[in-house]
Amino acid sequence: MNAPQAPTPRLEIRNLIRAFGGRRVVDDVSLQVMPGQVTCLLGPSGCGKSTTLRMIAGVEMQDSGKIFVDGALICDTVFRVPPERRQIGLMFQDFALFPHLTVGGNVAFGLTGSKEQKRVRAQEMLERVQLGRFMDSYPDSLSGGEQQRVALARALAPQPRIMLMDEPFSGLDNRLRDGIRDDTLALLKEEDTAVLLVTHEPEEAMRMADEIALMRDGQIVQQGAPYNVYTRPVDRAAVAFFSDANRLSATVEGALAMTPFGRFFAPGVADGTAVDIVFRPQHVRIDFDRGAMPAPTPKDGTPARAKVLRARFMGHESLVEFKLLETGEAIKVTVPHVFLPQPDTILYLRIPRDRCFVFPAT
Repeated sequence: MNAPQAPTPRLEIRNLIRAFGGRRVVDDVSLQVMPGQVTCLLGPSGCGKSTTLRMIAGVEMQDSGKIFVDGALICDTVFRVPPERRQIGLMFQDFALFPHLTVGGNVAFGLTGSKEQKRVRAQEMLERVQLGRFMDSYPDSLSGGEQQRVALARALAPQPRIMLMDEPFSGLDNRLRDGIRDDTLALLKEEDTAVLLVTHEPEEAMRMADEIALMRDGQIVQQGAPYNVYTRPVDRAAVAFFSDANRLSATVEGALAMTPFGRFFAPGVADGTAVDIVFRPQHVRIDFDRGAMPAPTPKDGTPARAKVLRARFMGHESLVEFKLLETGEAIKVTVPHVFLPQPDTILYLRIPRDRCFVFPAT
């Protein structure tokens, strides 16, 4: 009996490379996106995200590598399907609506068929984004959020198999952004469109993506479901990209690294190697009274005494900054709601072992 075949990716890129001035801006990037899947290229500005998108769209040529849609080659260094024939939709931070065309005219732009067929399709797409009543209005009469929904309707009107989105929500007011992101995601899922979204905002990637590809210096350094990328980071920089990160310095002796919070296991690390113990502020536990605390367990580690430097209320949580009395190292701690201890207050801190990461020192 033949084994079932693996499903064909809607979008696949293999070993893409693009260099400018001798520097590889995109360096051997490979990626797959399935139908109905949202994959996010996440990383800092200048890491190669947008250049990757432009190569897939066909407006930038790769130096090497291949691009496939539904298993068919659309571009390598010899063969190239023109951008308009790739069935790929584009959405950018700039809505790029034509001011001289009506809203309906913008959505119909690029469609094939008769004038009436185009108008019917434009009206259908505007209804799906709750803007049907603006069919004959002009873009400058719409709010930023409404213009973004028109741009989405225009991008989806030709029924693209793939949607490329480059920072599409960054120009929106914070009050509108979450709702429009959720509506956009729902509509894309309905269409079974494969989505490749570029952003530098971890929160947006966590909110929208089925899979995150974390980029740095032109390469994908980690890829997986948002939970896995967040909880199993590949290095200290990956931890810090998603949130503030605390760091303790230690040296390995006998596969153990000693810190004010007790010993951390570092199996396979040679004696004398410097390591960083990395953990997020929200995972630190604060205790007022050491005498009332239960005996430490290997999972909890050893309590460490620390002095409060400052505390600030941040709206939905409090940020408390400490200095460890034993080593003088700084520790940031976030606490839900209001917690504002006075400077110089001495408290005990703990960090659960399962929320810490041990990496070679950088």
